[in-house]
Amino acid sequence: MAADSGPEVITDDEGLDDVIDSALKADRYALDTEFHRERTYFPKLALLQLAWEDELVLIDPLAIDVAPLADLLEGDGIAVLHAAAQDIEVLELATGTRPRVLFDTQIASGFIGMATPSLSNLHERLLDMHLPKGDRLTDWLQRPLTHDQLTYAASDVANLLEIHDILVEDLTGRGRLQWALDECEQFLNRARGRRPPEEAYLRIKEARNLKGKAAGVARMVAEWRELRAAEVDQPVRFVLSDLAVVGIAQSRPKTVEDLRRIRGVDDRHIRGDSGEELLLAVQAGTRLQIPKRANAQNELPRQLRPAISLIAAWIAQRARDLELDASLLATRADLEGLLRGDEGARLGEGWRQQLVGGPIGQVVAGEAALAFDPSGSLVLEERSGRSLS
Repeated sequence: MAADSGPEVITDDEGLDDVIDSALKADRYALDTEFHRERTYFPKLALLQLAWEDELVLIDPLAIDVAPLADLLEGDGIAVLHAAAQDIEVLELATGTRPRVLFDTQIASGFIGMATPSLSNLHERLLDMHLPKGDRLTDWLQRPLTHDQLTYAASDVANLLEIHDILVEDLTGRGRLQWALDECEQFLNRARGRRPPEEAYLRIKEARNLKGKAAGVARMVAEWRELRAAEVDQPVRFVLSDLAVVGIAQSRPKTVEDLRRIRGVDDRHIRGDSGEELLLAVQAGTRLQIPKRANAQNELPRQLRPAISLIAAWIAQRARDLELDASLLATRADLEGLLRGDEGARLGEGWRQQLVGGPIGQVVAGEAALAFDPSGSLVLEERSGRSLS
């Protein structure tokens, strides 16, 4: 199974058992997945790439059950992935679990000043090499996979452990390794998996602006759509379009014939029991009271609202100066949470508090001021208290 002899494709249970036994002895392993979800609600795993020490294999989930990989994922080894969010969702569906210890190279690279780089960007910057080009729309579910597909898939993990070494060395030199490890752990522990059906309407821009009964109907219809899509394993847009959800919310139909007259609704959407179920969702929505969603900025003390843009600009500059991905340092939501005094605000804890949270507190308290220097940069200064007006 040597990596330099080309990728071996694992297609039987015995081979998978051997891979797991070997990889469990390593202190880390690189992992990636190929999947499709264009025509399904749940992502369908098409290929799994795994590398450890001097080994590299491709595992075919269409030929064997990959559930035994749970033993590796739950082991002590560090799972090294790049931009792992979707991979983790796929792994949870296929194995019932997620990596116990994660090092996400995209997250970690943010702590050396790279803003959400692609895997190709990391190879070019850290290894001075280019990944083989692949067809973005290639069909990973076809069998047999072509030589080019196998080579392209293998390249996603072939150098990932070397990238891990470089990032760890750089982060250690900057005193930021623990920051990156903590961020990866927090990322791993955030709620993932299936999105709450009752919040599905919030992903429809036009639905978020509805009020009164229309808002309640939008929520219940979008929730029905989400549950139905999961039941039949189809994308939500196949079950009912966003346009149709909003149209139903605004019209509040009472009969199946009323449904047919709504833009975006046709017979395929309401065949079988679907039409009656939609009408029940409409009825439930008209009785639902949607509390007015709080606007985070409006909750800020009035005197602090003008400070948001100026402080946000300073944070962006601070991130550049520190060679940090600005989104890792602080988002606008983080800033507003700090100014509101939210419990557990990210800028009120740890390294973020030291770098920006504390100074922002001084500005708000009137102990410090932000000013422009001749170069056009923002400078945080001790406030003199002397007014020029």
